[in-house]
Amino acid sequence: MRFVDLICKKREGGELSDEEIREMIADYVSGTIPDYQMSSMLMAIFFNGMSDRELTTMTMAMRDSGDIVDLTSIPGVKVDKHSTGGVGDKTTLIIGPIVAACGIPVAKMSGRGLGFTGGTVDKWESIPGYQTALSEETFFKAVREHGISLVGQSGDLAPADKALYALRDVTGTVESIPLIASSIMSKKLAAGADKIVLDVTVGTGAFMQEYDRAKELAKRMVAIGNGAGKETVAMLTDMNEPLGYAIGNNLEVKEAIDMLHGEGPEDLKEICYALAGMMISLASNDDSKVSADDESVWGKHLSYEQGVELAKKRIEDGSAWEKFKEVVKNQGGDLDYIENPEKFPVAACSGELKASGDGYISWINTMDFGLAAGMLGAGRAKKDDVIDMSAGIIMKKKIGDRVSKGDVIATLHAASDDMIGSAISHLENGAYRLSDEKPDLPKLIYEVIR
Repeated sequence: MRFVDLICKKREGGELSDEEIREMIADYVSGTIPDYQMSSMLMAIFFNGMSDRELTTMTMAMRDSGDIVDLTSIPGVKVDKHSTGGVGDKTTLIIGPIVAACGIPVAKMSGRGLGFTGGTVDKWESIPGYQTALSEETFFKAVREHGISLVGQSGDLAPADKALYALRDVTGTVESIPLIASSIMSKKLAAGADKIVLDVTVGTGAFMQEYDRAKELAKRMVAIGNGAGKETVAMLTDMNEPLGYAIGNNLEVKEAIDMLHGEGPEDLKEICYALAGMMISLASNDDSKVSADDESVWGKHLSYEQGVELAKKRIEDGSAWEKFKEVVKNQGGDLDYIENPEKFPVAACSGELKASGDGYISWINTMDFGLAAGMLGAGRAKKDDVIDMSAGIIMKKKIGDRVSKGDVIATLHAASDDMIGSAISHLENGAYRLSDEKPDLPKLIYEVIR
């Protein structure tokens, strides 16, 4: 069948066969299908959607278009966590050590930040000496010997996704939920984990700001993961204000260190315990890894709630903190900074965002705070931009807090006063609202999609 016939088939609401989908992805990657025809297919998918079968087949074909990480040589059940993005999200730095301290191997590849969302790799690299670029052999060896390695994405994972995303970006089809789901899950499936936990954020700082669309995305990604034979769970979490107080790379590392000592913001604790608890629960339900070791979770069939309690225990007994130091040391990071966070570089200049009146903070435009952090030098507008690891924002007030005119809502840190002035002007132009009545606090975990 000619590809134009497949375009017409999907345009009229028909379903493509598995063979047609696999051939479509292979031919597009090879250059047989031109961009103008694939653009038409993407628009047909945008308007008519895809069934779960179609979507799983397309995602698997995208996964198979490049390298696939084979983690089978690492003993144990590997559980990956992916977030759809947010502001102040330093959860991987905390969850990885918690889960590894439970005896669950953590072989985690993360990305860099672009736009208003921060990148986990950038946060790790704000620790002097920490190496995020490891060979596959060194990466696997670290997980086998230390139970954890946290690195940047390497290899050519899902090149079909890169090509399709570039095309979606210029054809008005970025917002398609099936295409978003296949984009995310093709890379997750190529990363080799046995099970996947998805943190799908919702709100003013999320990629999906509307609850119904975020839930639909979560359901489609869970269907893809389970259809591919990987047990997948999604948690819908709030991003209507920055997570925790710190926004910016070494600022977030310092907040993660506080959390690993059992301190830090309550919202960050709740989200980290929830995600770690789900990862622990999924790993514990694998009967093939039963061990006599009391510290192992294999085969214990822990509920989600029991997983959360075990995650808390690993913070309380200090084992997660020791695991954090272990991974930093093993990957070349300077432990002196970790054990003495006051040694991290501090930005040359600082300024304050002050309340414009009296009242309760009732709403925050989280994306605006992420963009302001980028203006301070903490993020990238282009892939080759250089990040200032000490730049960023420390929130002093959040939703539900009462302020009087002139009270400090946030402290900003950057290399120059001009950068701070621009960021403050940006935030003063509608980044928060005040009300006379105290608002309800945001619910942090909305729903679990299995």
